[in-house]
Amino acid sequence: MMKPFQYLLLAYLFFGNIPPTLSQDVFAVQGLCIAAPQPGSLDEFIDFAKKELAPNGINTLVLRVDYRYEYDSRPELRGENALSKEQVKKLVSGCKEVGIEIIPQVNLLGHQSWHSKATKLLELYPEFDETPNIKLPENYEWPNEDGLYCKSYCPLHPDVHEVVFDLVDEIVEVFEAKAFHAGMDEVFYLAHEDCPRCHGRDPAKLFADEVRKIRNHLAQNKIRLWIWGDRLIDGAETGIGMWEASMNNTARAIDMIPKDVVISDWHYERADPTPAYFATKGFDVVACPWRIPEVAKKQVEMMADFKANSIKKMADRYLGVMHTYWSSAERFMEAYKDPSHTLDEKGRSPVLTFRAMTAAIQEKEKN
Repeated sequence: MMKPFQYLLLAYLFFGNIPPTLSQDVFAVQGLCIAAPQPGSLDEFIDFAKKELAPNGINTLVLRVDYRYEYDSRPELRGENALSKEQVKKLVSGCKEVGIEIIPQVNLLGHQSWHSKATKLLELYPEFDETPNIKLPENYEWPNEDGLYCKSYCPLHPDVHEVVFDLVDEIVEVFEAKAFHAGMDEVFYLAHEDCPRCHGRDPAKLFADEVRKIRNHLAQNKIRLWIWGDRLIDGAETGIGMWEASMNNTARAIDMIPKDVVISDWHYERADPTPAYFATKGFDVVACPWRIPEVAKKQVEMMADFKANSIKKMADRYLGVMHTYWSSAERFMEAYKDPSHTLDEKGRSPVLTFRAMTAAIQEKEKN
């Protein structure tokens, strides 16, 4: 007997190339996920949003803020090059003028370190570390004996949410946000044997409980939660593997979390048809490319096909597409001026991929 994901894959293979018949804006979300600009380039970024992003159809910015804001509630967690409240308000106002909604992101649960450096949270609150016995190496390499990619905070620590929810509440308020992105991707450390609270527990339930806790906290103020979708996909059953899907038993969490969570479904090497999986499970979903232009084009085509060939209840769940850029806003703006030099040794370019995505959307709108 075929499994649900296999049925979805066959459905896409048979029906995925039927031309969509959409007569208005193709997608509700035409987005860009990027690091928040540094204070010194704020005016340049606002100008870029007005002159380049909005005219190319971008209506949603997921801004990776993390600790780069001058928090009043937790000033000890202010990072370098932090934006002030006045600067954020200027950014919000400038984006509103051209119809761009900002969704701030602070990574929760996972991504609490990068290479050999802990984030401000674990640096100042080391007791929150899920894996205290695994030390950050002086020179990071992957793979390694500890399976260390990024550290996680322990979701069962009794004090962790008091701290992180202070950040969440403040960042949502200053950005006047209707939604908040909690990250939660690539969580490799969960239910780890080093953790006296999590060891031996079901990773899927731990992950789902954390999603639900964050979602319920935000819902008190009618703020919608967005997360990355990789931990909700079975990496073995789909063959997608450990990065863009889960190989550490968190995938069953998809049946344990509220359906109003928005899934950012990132796939960078192929246009995997997993948005249909999330939509069938009842979630709104956004497909996310990165650095291969052809993949971005196929994701636009795929999402438009799904919308055009679904009943309204399902069609409405395919929110759109969002390009992801994993360097600074400053580098993106510089590369945007002349993307020809951004190609890597394999001919990949995040900037050219962004341009391919927006061009593909515009072509859909013309048709």
